[in-house]
Amino acid sequence: MENEKIDIAIVGGGVSGVYSAWKLKTQYPNKKIVVFEGSDHIGGRLLSVTPPGIPNMVAELGGMRILENTQTLIVKLINDLNEKLAPDNQIELYKFPVDKDQNIAYLRGEHLRLIDFTTKPDKVPYHLSFLEKGNSSGTIIVNAIEQLVPGITKKGLTNEERLKMCREAKFEGAPLYTLGFWNLLYRVISGEAYQFSLDSGGYNSTMVNWNAADAIPWYLADFGITPKYKGFKNGFQQVPISLANFFEEDGGEIRLNAKLEGFEFKNDLFELTIDGDIIEASQLILAMPRRSLELLAPNAPKLQEIQSLIGSVTPRPLFKVFTTYSSPWWRNAGYTNKEGKYVPLQSGRTVTDLPIRQTYYWPLNDGKPAKGGESMLLASYDDGSNIGFWDGLRPQRKKAWKYGLSHAELADPFVGEDTNLETVDNEVLNQNWHQYKAPRKMVEELSRQLKQIHDLDYTPVVKNASFRDWGEDPYGGGWNSWNIGVKSWEVKEKIVHPIDNCSLYICGEAYSDGQGWVEGALQTADMMLEQFTAIENKTSVLDDAILAK
Repeated sequence: MENEKIDIAIVGGGVSGVYSAWKLKTQYPNKKIVVFEGSDHIGGRLLSVTPPGIPNMVAELGGMRILENTQTLIVKLINDLNEKLAPDNQIELYKFPVDKDQNIAYLRGEHLRLIDFTTKPDKVPYHLSFLEKGNSSGTIIVNAIEQLVPGITKKGLTNEERLKMCREAKFEGAPLYTLGFWNLLYRVISGEAYQFSLDSGGYNSTMVNWNAADAIPWYLADFGITPKYKGFKNGFQQVPISLANFFEEDGGEIRLNAKLEGFEFKNDLFELTIDGDIIEASQLILAMPRRSLELLAPNAPKLQEIQSLIGSVTPRPLFKVFTTYSSPWWRNAGYTNKEGKYVPLQSGRTVTDLPIRQTYYWPLNDGKPAKGGESMLLASYDDGSNIGFWDGLRPQRKKAWKYGLSHAELADPFVGEDTNLETVDNEVLNQNWHQYKAPRKMVEELSRQLKQIHDLDYTPVVKNASFRDWGEDPYGGGWNSWNIGVKSWEVKEKIVHPIDNCSLYICGEAYSDGQGWVEGALQTADMMLEQFTAIENKTSVLDDAILAK
């Protein structure tokens, strides 16, 4: 039997994969383009599910927001898609709440409010210096960054200008890209200020020792320059699903549960082994993060040639657990402000140095807080080394993919009182809450810590729970960060077309300036498409010249 032949094979159904497929099908309508996705859903690390019994909320088990004021690529893409989408299927955004004055900071056993960092500095249980005391963690780190790279926090600078400054900057004669972010911070702030910033910032992986030339502009874009976060009424996953739908409407093809096991490059063709079948492709695009490329490399000689490029970033583990309740009980853990008015907890996040780390009081799909009835928490948003606490309460990360599953099956899942309640069919999403059951022991531990953080005498009754661990194979992490010593600006240009005279292309968030964001996935996809088109046009000119002779 003759092998199937296609023109362009795209492996990976995340944003960069389906975006590239849509763009290429528009540009080359007569080419046979197929997207192969090893899991059962489109979207990659965008995964939106509707909780049972709460049709006006969407849980974001993956990416959950954009930075509207700095991320121009995703904003433009949303506008472009909305021009094509029907009026009742528009991608709608809402103002995504994060830090509110009344929200809790439970640190070193002390119950604080976020406003206390600046208004009651003596309550903050860290031995901060005179200059550090009375500041939020974000202010401390931004001030430290200004000392490291003078002028970089100046208003009006673009992210590209900040990136350029960091690539050219030195600290004590050493280029920033050769230094670690953590190492540099320790030179300009106290150890206590670093620990306070780490604990109250909510994330473990953002301030670890990754490439300082990339970490500094990344931190400023996300936390330091008045970010304007926006969430998605119908879930962030609507973006890649819309892209996939338009690609298929134009004649493209998407195959789910189609796992690429390996490939070889012979006679200017790629021989792909997918679920035991051989498929021949003229051009191959791998829209995949580092860990996925590493899993593929033993059966892909061409990837073995570029191991140094692939290994230039480090995956950062991350997981999320959502829990639902019969009412928003957290409103009772508010506080009385200086005017004597009771202010309830209702939106944004609470932070703690307990392993739970961040808890978001999840909004309705219009961004407004839940004031009564069925409600939901992003009970834990946990990343980096801190997730080691949960290792005994979740499945092994490498087991599911090895045995052909898209995510781990649980031996002891949490069974809530509404487990049999059907989730709402959402026309723009293709996943179900109950596909992502949470481990029972994890939910019990989360409930114990929630009780402690909110200083309550009872543990709230969890009705349902949903969990996704992005440290699982084939993702390896929720995001990737550049390694110390890597000239990221050179790697990101090279990796999109890493081997001369071989039509292999790579794109995705991992090798971008916007790591951890869809913006990064779109950036590398655009870079890859530019290279692809230039080479394709050059080849076409050569073919025409040969025919003319």
